[in-house]
Amino acid sequence: MQTFPWHAKYPQGVRPEIDTEQYNTLVDLLEDSFKKYSNAPAFENMGKVLSYAEIDKLSADFASYLQNVAGLKKGDRIAIQMPNLLQFPVAMFGALRAGLTVVNTNPLYTAREMEHQFKDSGATAIVIVSMFAANLQKIIGNTNIKTVIVTDLGDMMSGLKRPLVNFVVKKVKKMVPPYSLPQAVKFNQALKEGAKHTFKKVDISKEDYVFLQYTGGTTGVSKGAALKHKNIVAHTAIIEEWFQPLLEDGKTEQMVTAIPMYHIFALSVNGLFMFKIGAKNILITNPRDLPGFIKELAKHPFTLLTGVNTLFNALLNHPDITKVDFSTLKACIGGGMAVQRAVAEKWKKVTGGALVEGYGLSETSPVLCVNPLDGTERISTIGLPVSNTEIAIMDEEGNQLGVGETGELCARGPQVFEGYYKRPEESAKCFFDGGWFRTGDMAVMDADGFFKIVDRKKDMINVSGFNVYPNEVEDAIAANEKVLEVAAIGVPDERSSEVVKVFVVKKDPTLTEEELIAYCRDNLTGYKVPKHVEWVDELPKSNVGKILRRVLKEQEAAKTPA
Repeated sequence: MQTFPWHAKYPQGVRPEIDTEQYNTLVDLLEDSFKKYSNAPAFENMGKVLSYAEIDKLSADFASYLQNVAGLKKGDRIAIQMPNLLQFPVAMFGALRAGLTVVNTNPLYTAREMEHQFKDSGATAIVIVSMFAANLQKIIGNTNIKTVIVTDLGDMMSGLKRPLVNFVVKKVKKMVPPYSLPQAVKFNQALKEGAKHTFKKVDISKEDYVFLQYTGGTTGVSKGAALKHKNIVAHTAIIEEWFQPLLEDGKTEQMVTAIPMYHIFALSVNGLFMFKIGAKNILITNPRDLPGFIKELAKHPFTLLTGVNTLFNALLNHPDITKVDFSTLKACIGGGMAVQRAVAEKWKKVTGGALVEGYGLSETSPVLCVNPLDGTERISTIGLPVSNTEIAIMDEEGNQLGVGETGELCARGPQVFEGYYKRPEESAKCFFDGGWFRTGDMAVMDADGFFKIVDRKKDMINVSGFNVYPNEVEDAIAANEKVLEVAAIGVPDERSSEVVKVFVVKKDPTLTEEELIAYCRDNLTGYKVPKHVEWVDELPKSNVGKILRRVLKEQEAAKTPA
């Protein structure tokens, strides 16, 4: 493999190139972990713990149901639509063992979004939590879904806790809208039925699809990034190599998973990598319930934590964060959106540990770059390309640019997908010659090989011919102690083509527009200073917590007369 500038900055013990084909398929990897760590705790949620052996048995029963009762065959697509619950790994691992392709689906999708994803993927089966089954009822007739498995929130709890949790969710909190799905089977019933039959191991290839990860659809219709077993197996090996400075023989890691498992970050890093190394995974069902989340953090001597910038910012601004013991925390990694300097610096001050930023996409399994985990991280960068991964900054024609030049970040590596599901034209557009995947993110590399994301190409603001990157504006404003959250977009302007508008959630109610603009003038070049400020109570966010500039742009467009 060619030597790149970033290799010299790798932590000791992390190799630039490794064997990424230790396993033929993801199922081989899972079954190896079932054997290696059988008695160890695998997942915990709402106080209930399942061991590796229990996950092995339950997922085999679920695979048996899909195979012997539902009649599903290798290659069929199954949607899984639920938050972080113990049912998720059972259903996912069972589906994979049955040779199915998993279509991970956001539980908060509207009926319209569900219909598009299920029709586009050709899903014929679904596992859905009952809270969202009413939406499925509205659109199931327009899809090919025949097998419906419904689970209640507390289904994996033991003893009296199971009916109690389900009663409270349904009858007291009234979180389950009425629905009618006559063909539906209860999750626990499916497990019982599956246990009556013998699961037959499926012949799976590394070239078979393992996940369809749907992009957010911010550039048009949502597309399924078709990831193969070989992509995910390679990614798991690469992430394990990057974590080498932290891993200790004989010591079990405890990962807190607040990002939903249907999201590629939590799926691959928290779920699959942690399972590979025999870690315990603490699943947080509703991280937006900050008091409840913080109580959960206080219960565990956790060693690893992942999240998005908005989650870390919310934790830091909650008074109960002082009740959490961070002394066992080895690494805290932010992804999904830029980690703001002000948040990273405050995190270190409060917890004593670094909040390091990583970078990736659904199309890349997801990680391409991450900061070193040995204390040599650089705030405001996405770090270094991981093992077996090439990164280049390119212009519009696919020419490589030099150090310090801004262009589109492009990538090659075994974790990079080959295209979108059944969309050859869309797939062709996202690659330059030579197999370089075009991420759509504008970035720059420094002389040491650290990369910095400047912004999304499509979010760039054009002020009189000058490029303004919202991330830079947001980063500057977030450092103001009176600001809780901020988002920047471009709005039309007769004289400057576009100008910067910011939406700000105040931390201190005394903050005025004049004060904020004056602060910006001290910290930003003139054309980057916002011309419009709008105070808001909250910013629109995805279920992962990523701020949705797209929604703000749509709201602005709706205000403008046609």
